[in-house]
Amino acid sequence: MRERTEHYDTVVIGGGAAGLGGALALARARRSVLVIDGGEPRNAPAAHVHTYLGREGTPPAELLALGRAEVESYGATVVTGNVTAVRRLPAREGDGFLLACEDGTEVVARRLLVATGLVDEKPDVPGLAERFGQDVLHCPYCHGWEVRDTPVGVLATGPLAVHQALLWRQWSDDVTLFTHTAADFGDEAYEQLAACGITVVDGEVTGLEVTDGRLTGVRLGDRVVPRATLAVAPRFTARSALLTGLGLKSAEQVVAGHVVGTYVPSDATGATDVPGVWVAGNVTSLAEQVIGAAAAGVRAGAAINADLVAVRTSQAVAARRAAGTHPGPHAPGGGEALDMREFWDERYAGSGRVWSGEPNAELVREAGDLPPGRALDLACGEGGDAVWLAGRGWHVTAADISRVALGRAAEHAARAGVGDLIDWQWHDLADTFPEGEYDLVSAQFLHSTGGLPREDILRSAAAAVAPGGVLLVTGHSGGAPWEEHGHPGVVLPTPAEVLAELRLADGAWSVERCEDHERLQTAPDGTRMARTDNTVRVRRVTK
Repeated sequence: MRERTEHYDTVVIGGGAAGLGGALALARARRSVLVIDGGEPRNAPAAHVHTYLGREGTPPAELLALGRAEVESYGATVVTGNVTAVRRLPAREGDGFLLACEDGTEVVARRLLVATGLVDEKPDVPGLAERFGQDVLHCPYCHGWEVRDTPVGVLATGPLAVHQALLWRQWSDDVTLFTHTAADFGDEAYEQLAACGITVVDGEVTGLEVTDGRLTGVRLGDRVVPRATLAVAPRFTARSALLTGLGLKSAEQVVAGHVVGTYVPSDATGATDVPGVWVAGNVTSLAEQVIGAAAAGVRAGAAINADLVAVRTSQAVAARRAAGTHPGPHAPGGGEALDMREFWDERYAGSGRVWSGEPNAELVREAGDLPPGRALDLACGEGGDAVWLAGRGWHVTAADISRVALGRAAEHAARAGVGDLIDWQWHDLADTFPEGEYDLVSAQFLHSTGGLPREDILRSAAAAVAPGGVLLVTGHSGGAPWEEHGHPGVVLPTPAEVLAELRLADGAWSVERCEDHERLQTAPDGTRMARTDNTVRVRRVTK
């Protein structure tokens, strides 16, 4: 696992057939995917996987290795490890979940696919657990062909044992049902068993006979009944402990009035009652075979991708309306007002990371030679600039309209070890402004849809600069060259216009830089194109 917190569209917990099936669907949908696998597949004791079309008879470990390679070939990451805790992130920190791993690392996921499988709780018979998956078996469809025409025993631990014995009779005409700890079956059941030629042996099984590494008999006290295979009915318990912290509880699976195990309820796509959490495979479907688990994972992966697409679409519509292409807060024709606080929270919540996490290049160039002091970072976003300044010794006040962005920024600062140097403050700069005076006030790309009062904010920024301090404003000079119509309602002034908007008092300021400059940026089609930005750097001489 990596040392720093990574963000993914989806984290898959469990790397069996279900988890890898989901990861494959998501990775092919161009989602960022991490699979965390504990390395303990349920079918590890079995020699081969059966009834898997196209892979019949493949060893379980080989099938998983092939699956991992396919998943990784589409850009997903598969690691070995265990998740120890999962919690939903507060709304201010983003849409998703924080996962703690046993090695001390943490990862953030917008969505979760839990494919942790189940635990087979085997009957308490000496020597039975050690032979499970070899000649102590539970599923005739998985192993019946391999033990056909051999003496089969069925260990009764509940009312479903009669059905199990009748089922195994399809693969062998030598089947013995051991009543063991089960209650009386009733006259009708005994008649069925007798009609099908199934022998019934009363008494509790006390052990197994093994010769040369193979099962040879079932022991009842001093008596041994020769058998080459013993069929059992484990209790199937979903590995769902991680989900309890999210408020998701398992339910009892009842068959013919008998509890056979527990499972995590979900709909047909694997969606649970907890928004953002899907399940697939044996954790939600106890009888699922390997091929069915893989298919369930694919269905869940497709559903997760569709959910993320719906979020992206909602945000795109909100952005379009805010830009003035639909009646909105400052568009002609009126219409329902869009809360810019909600707009930016949704923008950040809709992606694991919006910005690169690196500081703006102009800030680095213009502030790199300034002695550390007190800095104000306006519209700090996810904190790249503030963290860079704090790393150079500045005490930073960082403000933003999005609580989601501020939460991510605070985590970024904590990971960088500079959290104690930054005061994160929530402000809608159209209404409130951070108090105090600062040696550096930075406004990097202070552009927004929705009628941002940019001139007023920049004048407030200038008023917050202490004598001898610097105001640094960087922004776009016009739209990107690949945008035919730009962004209606977004102000993109020239550097001279920025300087004029500040209305700096004569003699109180010195202008150290006021100019356009070009930089390369990647267009949506992947090409590198030049666009024009501008920088204004002014220093307060006196109050």
